[in-house]
Amino acid sequence: MRTVLAGDVHVHYGQIYVHDERGAPFEGDLAACFTGQRNGLCGAAVPGHLFLITGLHTGDVGFTVEVHEAGPPDAGGEDVVEVSFHAEGRTVLVTWGGEDWWDLELPPGGYRVRYSGTAMDAGRARDTRLGGEPRQDSYLLQFWPGPPSADVVVRETSAIAAYWHGFARDLPPPPTEAELAARREARQRAEEEARAKARHEQLLREWGGVLPDAAILDLPRGSLREFAKADRELVAAAIAAGPDVRRALARRVAHLAFERAQLDGVGWIADGLRALDRGLPLPPPFDDWTAAWNRLLSDPAVPHTLVRTPDGRHDNALQQAMAFPALFAAAHEDESEALGQALSAAGHTYAGDRPELLAQVRAALAELTSRTGRP
Repeated sequence: MRTVLAGDVHVHYGQIYVHDERGAPFEGDLAACFTGQRNGLCGAAVPGHLFLITGLHTGDVGFTVEVHEAGPPDAGGEDVVEVSFHAEGRTVLVTWGGEDWWDLELPPGGYRVRYSGTAMDAGRARDTRLGGEPRQDSYLLQFWPGPPSADVVVRETSAIAAYWHGFARDLPPPPTEAELAARREARQRAEEEARAKARHEQLLREWGGVLPDAAILDLPRGSLREFAKADRELVAAAIAAGPDVRRALARRVAHLAFERAQLDGVGWIADGLRALDRGLPLPPPFDDWTAAWNRLLSDPAVPHTLVRTPDGRHDNALQQAMAFPALFAAAHEDESEALGQALSAAGHTYAGDRPELLAQVRAALAELTSRTGRP
């Protein structure tokens, strides 16, 4: 036998608890812990938890916890009950509010539990024990290995124990498996509905209160979806036109950006645009991001013009640097992301003339779709 705890422990509201850290969440529901039981002193109806009742309402009570290898002899408590308990993880004795706790050092497995109380009526009559006052009631909690079985009242002496036994027996019967399944299903359905509502509300906030077509909502998070917030009709038309048109449109947009930034006439850049149009790998230096940017910024043949920054705060952004990513974007392996990134770079390049860009992109899209015969 091991004595895990022996001394005074603090109780409040006449309660103290045993919790298995892997048990079901403990919600402090008194009725749930005692439903279906004969005894009202040790509630074991919620798996992984014991709800222990004391006579004293608030203050210190004597409390001993023992762990036995087999069923111990009756220790002679005035009020004695037995329940079953299954430990899976660390099991602790916890005071109300969780201020104090003691590890009961229970190996995982099934246990029979005996809870014995002495002088419970005296504790009830005292109600609150202040510091320095003599102890009234005391309790013994014993564990030993055993298979699950129904709870029993071994001995009943006090009026307060009789009251709590009556409380437990007057509780409605525990729900059936079918009722529990129905509750779980209803709870799951409510959670799914709540998640769906939250997603819908988030989408409304994202799209300014009016949702776009489903085709746009189905786009993965990326540049084309973001661009749709500025022009959802254009993006919807590009989606309907198909992947080949989106790829061709991305190349057109890159040309628009480079023409606007006067880059299309620079020899090595023109070579990159030709490779893009033919669907070929981009030639050097475009096969190395750093090398390409270094050449852009150091080549005296590259013009230098300034536009407003994307955030609108400054007028000193290098227009050629705004346009340059459009070439890499249009070569992206995913045609939707290629179009989205190219539109973003072109938008920065055109800066304050964004309506002109959108008009040219719509015209290019109309031309491309007329060739394919798609709407």
